[in-house]
Amino acid sequence: MSETSSDGSEAGETLLEREALHNIRELIRIDSVNTGDLRTIGDGEARAARLVQAALAEVGLESEFIESTPGRGNVVARLRGAGPDGGAPERGALVVHAHLDVVPVDGQDWRHPPFGAEIHDGLLYGRGAVDMKNFAGVLVAVARSFAREGFVPPRDLVFAFFADEEAGGVWGAKWLVEHRPDLFEGATEALSEVGGFSVPIPAAAAASERSEAPDAGAATVRHRRAYLVATAEKGVAWARVTARGRPGHGSRPTTDNPVVRIGRAVAAIGDHRFPFTRTPALETFLERFGEARGLAFPDAAADVEAELAELGFTGSLLGAGARDTASPTVLDAGSKTNVIPGVATASLDLRVLPGHEETFVDELRAVIGPDVELEVSTWIAPIASPVDAPIVSAMQQAIEADDPEGLVVPYLLPASTDNKHLSRLGIAGYGFVPLRVPDGFDVFGQFHTADEHIPVDALAFSARVTERLLRLA
Repeated sequence: MSETSSDGSEAGETLLEREALHNIRELIRIDSVNTGDLRTIGDGEARAARLVQAALAEVGLESEFIESTPGRGNVVARLRGAGPDGGAPERGALVVHAHLDVVPVDGQDWRHPPFGAEIHDGLLYGRGAVDMKNFAGVLVAVARSFAREGFVPPRDLVFAFFADEEAGGVWGAKWLVEHRPDLFEGATEALSEVGGFSVPIPAAAAASERSEAPDAGAATVRHRRAYLVATAEKGVAWARVTARGRPGHGSRPTTDNPVVRIGRAVAAIGDHRFPFTRTPALETFLERFGEARGLAFPDAAADVEAELAELGFTGSLLGAGARDTASPTVLDAGSKTNVIPGVATASLDLRVLPGHEETFVDELRAVIGPDVELEVSTWIAPIASPVDAPIVSAMQQAIEADDPEGLVVPYLLPASTDNKHLSRLGIAGYGFVPLRVPDGFDVFGQFHTADEHIPVDALAFSARVTERLLRLA
């Protein structure tokens, strides 16, 4: 059993690993909760950004602190690469980024203080342990390591630490893209959340349970891990559905009651399933994951979904990225029980696959029918990056050094990250925060939850693999 010090580090850890854990804990201890309301947010993001800037300055790395509005701090530093003579100019600069804000903890039952950064039984607890002060702390440690060594990467590395990701990046990545695009000059790729965490690759199913014969080598498949990389993200939009009718007294029912009509529209949305879509990311996942487990996925959509469901939390994540979705989230109608209102509304959360931007709204209109109005707003387009880019190969090399049988597998993230904002500058985004965790540990399930936590040894793995990846990429 390894010996653990009072700060959670273990005997035999490298300076890189110790610094990463230290940085992560220091950042978690800063309450940088993003409520989405400028009046209640405070200066936590600015304090976290200043901490990052000071850590970089300590080893001679210059950075720029940008306060988009009071309290909303961002930090960007550039480590110059080898250039045309000895680097990788065809790929341009690589942006590696993390956000410094976290979601609120109000209304959640925490066993450990959300901003205490306490370690219990080898687990680090705290808001941001996974989303995503873990990667921010790792990036600071890697940047410091490179600076001390005098390492010159193959291409420019832009280390960026953003505010406001949890509320859409208005004062963070989005603001910098719009007001300070010079900070990302020459960048062609970006690396950040949500991916890199390990998931188990199960052994092939029993041959007797399949109608076709299994591959000859299925019985000899070894237990392996896959490390998901988000090569695409769904687009995000909010919409409002409105039904209008003649208001009146509740004792005299009307044929155009807007509450009834909005209820029908919401029920129709809830019952509708958008078509199963094999995007390039999903297609690549099915091919590589199926090969690794020793059993190919079937062709029929229903059969694919059934097999994904058998993969537990991995399958639920993949399944969420296989269809467009529309989720009713807020209903608003009337204010008095005996009054039929003239207007009723429902708010919708919309998630749209790459390539469906032009067809999704028309399909949604057809679902809700002609008797209600549909207004779509807050549109952030989906993104998709090449699944076979050199950086994905570099991820595989970086993982193999620590996990020889680990397999990097693309997938489509059903949520949204700051990579969407950077894409407006022509930067291809990838979600890859390397974390080797026990097979039953659902990293994605830690996002925004109470008692958010991560194994400490996964953070050491993250530091090693990230450092190796940035040397290769």
